[in-house]
Amino acid sequence: MQIVFFVALVALASFCQNLTGFAFGLIFVGVAGATHLMGIADAANVACLLSIINGASYMRAYRFEADWGLLKPMLISSVLGVVAGVLLLHWLSGNALSGLRMLLGVVIVLCALLLLTQKKALAQPSGPGALWFAGVSSGVLGGLFATPGPPMVYHLYRQPMDRMLVRHCLFAMFVTCSVLRAVMVAVEGQLNWTVFGWTALAFPVVTGVTWWSARHPPALPKKLVEWLVCGLLVLSGLSLLWSGFKAGQPEPVVPDDTMALAPFAIRS
Repeated sequence: MQIVFFVALVALASFCQNLTGFAFGLIFVGVAGATHLMGIADAANVACLLSIINGASYMRAYRFEADWGLLKPMLISSVLGVVAGVLLLHWLSGNALSGLRMLLGVVIVLCALLLLTQKKALAQPSGPGALWFAGVSSGVLGGLFATPGPPMVYHLYRQPMDRMLVRHCLFAMFVTCSVLRAVMVAVEGQLNWTVFGWTALAFPVVTGVTWWSARHPPALPKKLVEWLVCGLLVLSGLSLLWSGFKAGQPEPVVPDDTMALAPFAIRS
């Protein structure tokens, strides 16, 4: 049953990713952690590798054609943001990190609500400065909390762009960030055989769902897709809020009658 649930979760995350251009890691890591399917660290690493597989399968199935005038600053800014986010992660203290996580969660929820109430796309595309800001912000979120996407998703879905082009750009950015993160995690020795085993099990599911979605695209109304995008952004913001709140809670006090055993427990 654990394997059946894992396969179903991967299929759901892949379908939503193919439909909106993001949210694979949000759905997979969130549900896997909440149901104790696997540890959060392993779930994040599995999601990272599967995002690369999903992105490569998507680009092949949909005959990816890049708009390099748009994509190049997205990729450069997001990579710089990931590096900055990792450096911030090592520099910030625990309390500052949890406070920043909660602040970003509030901002993401507000952005999702603004996107939901927007009647139509912007009349003119935003300038290059807004694109670079969204790219760096997405990368920093990915480096800090392994949740890249919300700033760039909010930026692109407001632009007067074809939705297929939006998904192509998001896939390219997420694959780039996932490859960078995978390399950094591998250097730290965190890619174990458990992660590779779950990834190998999910490989045919991810490629199969992507192939099926390309051959039989769901005829969902544009408004429904926008609601789904905003709902996933809200979930992303709320997850940051909740994890920041939990991280900011004080450690439980050890009862008096067990204080004497604490040093032995620590040594063991």
